[in-house]
Amino acid sequence: MTPTVSASPLSPSMAPRVLLVEDDPASAAFMTAVASALPARVHLAETLADSEAACQQQDFDLLLVDANLPDGAGADLLRRLRARGKPVPPALAHTADPDHDLHAHLRAAGFSEVLLKPITAAALREALRRHLPSGSRPPADWDDAAALSVLGGQSAHLQAMRRLFLTELPQQRQRIVQAAIHADIPALRAELHRLVASCGFVGATRLDAAVRALQAALLDPDALRAVESAIETLLEESPDQFD
Repeated sequence: MTPTVSASPLSPSMAPRVLLVEDDPASAAFMTAVASALPARVHLAETLADSEAACQQQDFDLLLVDANLPDGAGADLLRRLRARGKPVPPALAHTADPDHDLHAHLRAAGFSEVLLKPITAAALREALRRHLPSGSRPPADWDDAAALSVLGGQSAHLQAMRRLFLTELPQQRQRIVQAAIHADIPALRAELHRLVASCGFVGATRLDAAVRALQAALLDPDALRAVESAIETLLEESPDQFD
Protein backbone atom coordinates (compact mmCIF):
# COMPACT_ATOMS: atom_id res chain seq x y z
CA MET A 1 0.00 0.00 0.00
CA THR A 2 1.32 3.43 -0.90
CA PRO A 3 2.18 5.58 2.15
CA THR A 4 -0.11 8.53 2.68
CA VAL A 5 0.25 11.93 4.27
CA SER A 6 -2.43 13.17 6.65
CA ALA A 7 -3.91 16.62 6.53
CA SER A 8 -2.84 18.97 9.29
CA PRO A 9 -4.92 21.78 10.79
CA LEU A 10 -1.98 24.15 10.32
CA SER A 11 -0.16 25.09 7.15
CA PRO A 12 2.55 22.62 6.09
CA SER A 13 5.37 24.99 7.01
CA MET A 14 4.20 25.28 10.63
CA ALA A 15 3.68 21.68 11.79
CA PRO A 16 6.47 19.16 12.52
CA ARG A 17 6.83 16.01 10.43
CA VAL A 18 6.21 12.58 11.96
CA LEU A 19 6.98 9.28 10.24
CA LEU A 20 4.54 6.67 11.53
CA VAL A 21 5.57 3.11 10.74
CA GLU A 22 2.60 0.83 11.44
CA ASP A 23 1.07 -2.01 9.41
CA ASP A 24 -2.16 -2.40 11.42
CA PRO A 25 -4.85 -0.16 9.86
CA ALA A 26 -6.74 0.49 13.11
CA SER A 27 -3.59 1.43 15.04
CA ALA A 28 -2.37 3.56 12.14
CA ALA A 29 -5.66 5.48 11.99
CA PHE A 30 -5.67 6.08 15.74
CA MET A 31 -2.04 7.25 15.93
CA THR A 32 -2.41 9.42 12.84
CA ALA A 33 -5.44 11.18 14.33
CA VAL A 34 -3.74 11.82 17.67
CA ALA A 35 -0.55 13.13 16.08
CA SER A 36 -2.40 15.26 13.52
CA ALA A 37 -4.36 16.93 16.32
CA LEU A 38 -1.17 18.23 17.97
CA PRO A 39 -0.84 19.30 15.08
CA ALA A 40 1.75 17.35 13.07
CA ARG A 41 2.10 16.21 9.47
CA VAL A 42 2.00 12.42 9.53
CA HIS A 43 3.52 10.27 6.81
CA LEU A 44 2.38 6.64 7.10
CA ALA A 45 4.59 3.74 6.08
CA GLU A 46 3.51 0.13 6.52
CA THR A 47 6.85 -1.63 5.98
CA LEU A 48 10.51 -1.24 6.79
CA ALA A 49 11.31 -0.72 3.12
CA ASP A 50 8.72 2.05 2.73
CA SER A 51 9.88 3.80 5.90
CA GLU A 52 13.52 3.72 4.78
CA ALA A 53 12.54 5.14 1.39
CA ALA A 54 10.54 7.90 3.06
CA CYS A 55 13.55 8.90 5.17
CA GLN A 56 15.65 9.15 2.04
CA GLN A 57 13.12 11.43 0.38
CA GLN A 58 12.42 13.86 3.23
CA ASP A 59 13.46 14.79 6.76
CA PHE A 60 11.32 14.04 9.79
CA ASP A 61 11.21 15.59 13.25
CA LEU A 62 10.19 12.32 14.90
CA LEU A 63 9.95 8.62 14.06
CA LEU A 64 7.13 6.53 15.58
CA VAL A 65 8.03 2.96 14.70
CA ASP A 66 6.35 -0.40 15.29
CA ALA A 67 8.83 -2.82 16.83
CA ASN A 68 7.72 -5.65 14.51
CA LEU A 69 7.03 -5.11 10.83
CA PRO A 70 6.14 -7.46 7.95
CA ASP A 71 9.65 -7.20 6.48
CA GLY A 72 11.83 -6.78 9.57
CA ALA A 73 12.28 -5.25 13.00
CA GLY A 74 11.68 -1.59 13.74
CA ALA A 75 15.18 -1.29 15.17
CA ASP A 76 16.54 -2.14 11.72
CA LEU A 77 15.29 1.22 10.44
CA LEU A 78 17.56 3.15 12.80
CA ARG A 79 20.49 0.89 11.98
CA ARG A 80 20.01 1.30 8.21
CA LEU A 81 19.70 5.08 8.47
CA ARG A 82 22.96 5.29 10.43
CA ALA A 83 24.69 2.98 7.94
CA ARG A 84 23.76 5.36 5.11
CA GLY A 85 25.00 8.37 7.05
CA LYS A 86 21.46 9.69 7.35
CA PRO A 87 20.77 11.79 10.47
CA VAL A 88 18.41 9.93 12.79
CA PRO A 89 15.77 12.12 14.47
CA PRO A 90 14.29 11.24 17.88
CA ALA A 91 12.52 7.91 17.60
CA LEU A 92 9.82 6.21 19.65
CA ALA A 93 9.09 2.50 19.40
CA HIS A 94 5.62 1.07 19.97
CA THR A 95 4.76 -2.55 20.68
CA ALA A 96 2.10 -4.73 22.27
CA ASP A 97 4.82 -6.96 23.75
CA PRO A 98 5.44 -6.17 27.44
CA ASP A 99 8.74 -8.09 27.54
CA HIS A 100 11.31 -6.02 29.45
CA ASP A 101 14.22 -7.51 27.51
CA LEU A 102 12.65 -6.39 24.23
CA HIS A 103 12.14 -2.88 25.60
CA ALA A 104 15.75 -2.74 26.76
CA HIS A 105 16.89 -3.91 23.32
CA LEU A 106 14.84 -1.19 21.62
CA ARG A 107 16.26 1.53 23.86
CA ALA A 108 19.77 0.21 23.25
CA ALA A 109 19.05 0.40 19.50
CA GLY A 110 18.43 4.13 19.84
CA PHE A 111 14.74 4.58 20.64
CA SER A 112 14.14 7.36 23.18
CA GLU A 113 11.02 5.67 24.57
CA VAL A 114 9.10 2.44 24.15
CA LEU A 115 5.30 2.86 24.12
CA LEU A 116 3.23 -0.14 25.16
CA LYS A 117 0.06 -0.75 23.18
CA PRO A 118 -2.81 -0.36 23.68
CA ILE A 119 -2.02 3.24 24.55
CA THR A 120 -4.50 6.00 25.37
CA ALA A 121 -4.77 9.13 23.26
CA ALA A 122 -3.53 11.24 26.19
CA ALA A 123 -0.46 9.08 26.79
CA LEU A 124 0.46 9.05 23.11
CA ARG A 125 -0.08 12.79 22.82
CA GLU A 126 2.18 13.51 25.78
CA ALA A 127 4.89 11.18 24.49
CA LEU A 128 4.86 12.93 21.13
CA ARG A 129 5.00 16.36 22.73
CA ARG A 130 8.01 15.36 24.82
CA HIS A 131 10.02 14.74 21.68
CA LEU A 132 8.56 17.04 19.04
CA PRO A 133 9.79 20.62 18.55
CA SER A 134 7.75 23.51 19.89
CA GLY A 135 5.90 23.75 16.57
CA SER A 136 3.50 21.11 17.89
CA ARG A 137 1.56 23.66 19.93
CA PRO A 138 -2.25 23.26 19.87
CA PRO A 139 -3.89 24.85 16.83
CA ALA A 140 -5.68 28.18 17.09
CA ASP A 141 -9.38 28.15 18.00
CA TRP A 142 -10.45 29.90 14.77
CA ASP A 143 -8.93 29.77 11.29
CA ASP A 144 -10.45 32.64 9.29
CA ALA A 145 -8.57 31.86 6.10
CA ALA A 146 -9.73 28.24 6.00
CA ALA A 147 -13.36 29.15 6.68
CA LEU A 148 -13.41 31.96 4.13
CA SER A 149 -11.96 29.67 1.48
CA VAL A 150 -14.91 27.32 2.02
CA LEU A 151 -17.42 30.18 1.94
CA GLY A 152 -15.97 31.96 -1.07
CA GLY A 153 -14.59 34.87 0.94
CA GLN A 154 -17.96 36.01 2.31
CA SER A 155 -16.95 37.37 5.73
CA ALA A 156 -20.48 38.49 6.65
CA HIS A 157 -21.75 34.97 5.97
CA LEU A 158 -18.96 33.55 8.13
CA GLN A 159 -19.91 35.78 11.06
CA ALA A 160 -23.52 34.65 10.88
CA MET A 161 -22.54 30.99 10.67
CA ARG A 162 -20.23 31.28 13.67
CA ARG A 163 -23.03 32.80 15.75
CA LEU A 164 -25.32 29.91 14.81
CA PHE A 165 -22.52 27.40 15.42
CA LEU A 166 -21.92 28.71 18.96
CA THR A 167 -25.65 28.76 19.68
CA GLU A 168 -26.01 25.07 18.77
CA LEU A 169 -22.74 23.91 20.32
CA PRO A 170 -24.00 23.31 23.91
CA GLN A 171 -26.69 20.92 22.65
CA GLN A 172 -24.17 19.13 20.42
CA ARG A 173 -21.83 18.72 23.38
CA GLN A 174 -24.62 17.25 25.49
CA ARG A 175 -25.58 14.76 22.79
CA ILE A 176 -21.95 13.69 22.30
CA VAL A 177 -21.36 13.22 26.03
CA GLN A 178 -24.59 11.27 26.50
CA ALA A 179 -23.81 9.02 23.54
CA ALA A 180 -20.33 8.36 24.97
CA ILE A 181 -21.68 7.67 28.48
CA HIS A 182 -24.15 5.12 27.13
CA ALA A 183 -21.64 3.69 24.63
CA ASP A 184 -24.08 4.44 21.82
CA ILE A 185 -21.55 4.11 19.02
CA PRO A 186 -23.91 4.85 16.07
CA ALA A 187 -25.21 8.01 17.73
CA LEU A 188 -21.70 9.10 18.73
CA ARG A 189 -20.36 8.59 15.21
CA ALA A 190 -23.26 10.55 13.74
CA GLU A 191 -22.83 13.50 16.13
CA LEU A 192 -19.08 13.66 15.56
CA HIS A 193 -19.55 13.50 11.79
CA ARG A 194 -21.94 16.44 11.91
CA LEU A 195 -19.66 18.42 14.20
CA VAL A 196 -16.62 17.91 11.95
CA ALA A 197 -18.61 19.23 9.01
CA SER A 198 -19.69 22.29 10.98
CA CYS A 199 -16.14 22.95 12.19
CA GLY A 200 -14.95 23.02 8.61
CA PHE A 201 -17.50 25.64 7.59
CA VAL A 202 -16.70 28.01 10.48
CA GLY A 203 -12.95 27.34 10.79
CA ALA A 204 -13.10 25.90 14.34
CA THR A 205 -9.61 24.47 13.99
CA ARG A 206 -8.85 23.24 17.49
CA LEU A 207 -12.26 21.63 17.93
CA ASP A 208 -12.00 20.01 14.50
CA ALA A 209 -8.69 18.38 15.46
CA ALA A 210 -10.06 17.18 18.81
CA VAL A 211 -13.18 15.71 17.22
CA ARG A 212 -11.14 13.85 14.60
CA ALA A 213 -8.98 12.37 17.38
CA LEU A 214 -12.12 11.18 19.18
CA GLN A 215 -13.44 9.68 15.94
CA ALA A 216 -10.29 7.56 15.83
CA ALA A 217 -10.60 6.54 19.48
CA LEU A 218 -14.30 6.34 20.29
CA LEU A 219 -15.04 6.08 24.03
CA ASP A 220 -11.50 7.14 24.96
CA PRO A 221 -12.18 9.37 28.00
CA ASP A 222 -9.12 11.55 27.37
CA ALA A 223 -10.15 12.18 23.77
CA LEU A 224 -13.67 13.03 24.94
CA ARG A 225 -12.30 15.47 27.52
CA ALA A 226 -10.22 17.15 24.79
CA VAL A 227 -13.40 17.70 22.75
CA GLU A 228 -15.21 19.11 25.78
CA SER A 229 -12.29 21.42 26.54
CA ALA A 230 -12.21 22.73 22.98
CA ILE A 231 -15.98 23.31 23.07
CA GLU A 232 -15.75 25.11 26.40
CA THR A 233 -13.06 27.41 25.03
CA LEU A 234 -15.22 28.36 22.07
CA LEU A 235 -18.29 28.92 24.21
CA GLU A 236 -16.32 31.38 26.32
CA GLU A 237 -16.00 33.48 23.16
CA SER A 238 -18.78 36.05 22.86
CA PRO A 239 -20.70 36.05 19.56
CA ASP A 240 -20.39 39.85 19.74
CA GLN A 241 -16.76 39.51 18.61
CA PHE A 242 -18.05 38.62 15.13
CA ASP A 243 -19.90 41.92 14.68
